[in-house]
Amino acid sequence: MILVCAWCLGAAIAAVLAYQFFGAAIDRRRYKPRGRLVPVNGRKLHLFEQGEGAPAVVLEAGLAASSLSWAYVQPRIAQFTRTVSYDRAGLGWSEAGGRRNLDEIANELHQLLVEARVAGPLVLVGHSFGALIVRSFAYRYPNATAGLVLVDPVSIKAWAHCSEADRKRLALGAKLSRRGARLARLGVVRFAVAAARLPSKRITAGIARASAGNATSMLGRLVGEIQKLPAELVPVVRAQWCLPKPFHAMAEYLECLPDAALAASQIGIPAELPVTILSAANATSEELAEREEWIAGRRNGRHIQIPDTGHWLHLERPDVVAEAVREIVGGIRSMRHGVNDVIDPDAKS
Repeated sequence: MILVCAWCLGAAIAAVLAYQFFGAAIDRRRYKPRGRLVPVNGRKLHLFEQGEGAPAVVLEAGLAASSLSWAYVQPRIAQFTRTVSYDRAGLGWSEAGGRRNLDEIANELHQLLVEARVAGPLVLVGHSFGALIVRSFAYRYPNATAGLVLVDPVSIKAWAHCSEADRKRLALGAKLSRRGARLARLGVVRFAVAAARLPSKRITAGIARASAGNATSMLGRLVGEIQKLPAELVPVVRAQWCLPKPFHAMAEYLECLPDAALAASQIGIPAELPVTILSAANATSEELAEREEWIAGRRNGRHIQIPDTGHWLHLERPDVVAEAVREIVGGIRSMRHGVNDVIDPDAKS
């Protein structure tokens, strides 16, 4: 009897591992990278380009988002200049990178642009956590930066010295992310995604409760944001999140958030740099006041709150984001002519 049970258990494990292995292989053939893979610091990062012209615009996604989150914005910007989106290490089509601090992530972006020969100075657009990265980039490489657009950026004040409760929330998020990685490796996430297409949602709900516990509402909100992407990209994102890699990456970015915010609090945005901040309608009064402080006294600073939008406003109002970028690009073009220099990898001032 014991041997029979052991055989059944072994057969079940082999079956789920095979299900995950062959499913992932099918996804790799079906959903190939939209752009090119560029070697950076021993790993390959995915970079997707559209349009022509200068200054080029670089799009930096939110904490666990990929280049696909700019699917509505990037084509609009490509109508008037060259634009680049990319996947940070561990997300989308990029290879895993391990935990890194804010400066290392910004430097990784810089090296990617050098290797890809993306012309600068650049206009950088950062959503949420990505706003911390583009701020760090602008501080470290001012000669490579021509302007910033911050799309509902995370609060530096709130996260640089976050409460114990917030740290526990981040720790829980990282724990759940790593649990998700284990479930993805065993094919459970893939099975849940497949089950979600069935008329009955009992199986999917049961898996969510077993894997996420009290965080099912948070996961539900994330799924809701995915549904805002163009319909043809939703299966691509689902396939990517059937792998362990993005879950590990999300855990690492969650864990580095307080240190990243603290690092950002110790640097400033170059005074002459044009900066536009776009806030969601549901931004808190504290967040709005903090963002006003960022542009106070700046000759080229603007802060606009967009009605009827949530945190992912670039999926809800891509036209507003693209127009904010267009205005900064137009201002740069009116002052500079023939900007087409390749970023100097050693230029830091």
